[in-house]
Amino acid sequence: MEFDNDHCIKMNDGNKIPAVGFGTYSPDAVQKSKCEEATKVAIEVGFRHIDGAFVYGTEEEVGRAIHEKIADGTVKREDIFYTGKLGSTFHRPELVRNCLEQSLKKLKFDYLDLFIIHIPVSLKPGPDLSPMDENGKLIFDIVDLRQTWEAMEACKDAGLVKSIGVSNFNRRQLEMILNKPGLKYKPVLNQVECHPYLNQGKLLAFCKSKDILLEAYSVLGSQRDKMWIDQSTPVLLEDPVLGAIARKYNQSPALVALRYQLQRGIVVLFKSFTRKRIEENLQVKQEGREKRMRDTPPCVQI
Repeated sequence: MEFDNDHCIKMNDGNKIPAVGFGTYSPDAVQKSKCEEATKVAIEVGFRHIDGAFVYGTEEEVGRAIHEKIADGTVKREDIFYTGKLGSTFHRPELVRNCLEQSLKKLKFDYLDLFIIHIPVSLKPGPDLSPMDENGKLIFDIVDLRQTWEAMEACKDAGLVKSIGVSNFNRRQLEMILNKPGLKYKPVLNQVECHPYLNQGKLLAFCKSKDILLEAYSVLGSQRDKMWIDQSTPVLLEDPVLGAIARKYNQSPALVALRYQLQRGIVVLFKSFTRKRIEENLQVKQEGREKRMRDTPPCVQI
């Protein structure tokens, strides 16, 4: 999996994806307007790959940001690679297109460049994106994801999406799709949490063997939200080995962590609401920086 001159990677369906993308997830504590402004900044500084999702609740804001940058001549729609995600309450095959069309309406797009199954866990359909019972437990649904995948394929055939993939799938779940009788399109990628503390080596090897890209989120370490992580766990960007490599090459620890993934052939997603960080981390794909970091170990052992 090699990058072309535009720092894109060709997927197994022939379409190209920019190797570095900008994520648009916003925690509840962050105003959605900040996501809109950050997306505009990302496009202004050079990001062309924008990663969103139905459940993020920010598609209207992201859509406005993109259209503003189209209106002022910064980009054209075809310059933007936008990823959307199927919500877990829409896994029933008859609901897949409905979710997609809602996203298209919010974004004011005619198509998505990539549409992926967000999580391989099905939830009870309905207006609540996280349906809970009286005990505060999630209400699950029983859906054959192979049928969900067939509905995804139909969306591609209808021209509503250019490429289709998955997210947070393990090897067994990928094999379930790949071995499905009558499979029309393979997933082009699998988006998962991946960073030096969770390098996904085995999953990466499997995906490469099947010509499926691995796309990494949380590339600068897991979110520090108390809901998701033990606060006593180490902070990736404070790791001494990562810091030593950064000092050796006169880079930031974040750029080293990003570069680590690119050298493994992984598409990386980065998220920030700060212009300075957005500008700095896009530098990971600059040619001069690539030359200076060419000797960086492709697999940083931390």
